[in-house]
Amino acid sequence: MKKVVALAMFLTSVLTSAETIADDAYKTPLFDSFEGEHFSPQGGLYYKDNAEQRAGIVEFDGTAGRDGRGALKLSVRPGCNVGADSCSERAEIWERPNLRVPYFTPIWYGFAVRFADPVPQDDHRYLIAQWKREIDPGAPGDFSPFLALRLRKGRLFATVEANHFAPLRQEPKGTPAVCGPGETAVWMRPDTNQMRALVATDANWQPEDGALFNACTNRIEVIDRGNPLPPPDSGWIDFAIMTKPGPDGSGHIEIFANDKWIVTIKGYIGHNDPPLGDNQYFKFGPYRAASDGLWTLYYDDFRRSPKAADVLGRSALCLLENSSTC
Repeated sequence: MKKVVALAMFLTSVLTSAETIADDAYKTPLFDSFEGEHFSPQGGLYYKDNAEQRAGIVEFDGTAGRDGRGALKLSVRPGCNVGADSCSERAEIWERPNLRVPYFTPIWYGFAVRFADPVPQDDHRYLIAQWKREIDPGAPGDFSPFLALRLRKGRLFATVEANHFAPLRQEPKGTPAVCGPGETAVWMRPDTNQMRALVATDANWQPEDGALFNACTNRIEVIDRGNPLPPPDSGWIDFAIMTKPGPDGSGHIEIFANDKWIVTIKGYIGHNDPPLGDNQYFKFGPYRAASDGLWTLYYDDFRRSPKAADVLGRSALCLLENSSTC
């Protein structure tokens, strides 16, 4: 009997240790500068080769990087019939599942991206990076990313998704909302229990580009830090982004680009529907609905860490910390 009890205690200890390791895996900083011919073991990234990504092309380019060395070249070619609702063209890179971050935990991501010519100018759905919550297998519904970097008519913008709340007010369809202090323009989608907020744009963005966002909410607060997003044709854009979803109102996101502070977002961020999983995850790369022509993006200097100092440049870190010693 003593041997049985001892064995049970030993197994419990081993399992507890294994769970602790798994739970703490997200705390290990990840880095990949794409210098070789494969993903670095220190980066925790992989290409998810599935049916959704059949239009994708992944290449390690040894001379296309920010420093003249390696970069990751990701392209999508036409793979769907134009107008197809259920088809998309993707070449997305994912975090390995065992390294995913608990949903309510803050984490810093960094990566550089360069748009190859030509930059798409059509009014279409293009994404370059997205953050999502895990969805349990077999769960109903399709939940949009709680944070996404998007392209529309050659203009870069960012959106945040939350569960649906009744708007403060709403304009007719196709009329961009003009929101007051403490309010944010949103696209209401009550049929999916979601609303999408417009949180950052580049300097070329026009009011009519935000026609979808025809309502105002005070559930999501956007603090403008005085800088627009860089335009897609400006060369390398180095993003540093902190994500902390909070569908209970505790959400917090920081967006930096090229060491400039773009926006702070707080409030109701992400989804809390019952079928959703325990972790958040990140994927980057070109993703679009059916379209013509080849679309290519270059990526470099991926990093992820719980510590801002591992991701932000020194000047950006000084801004964040409000340090007078920098």
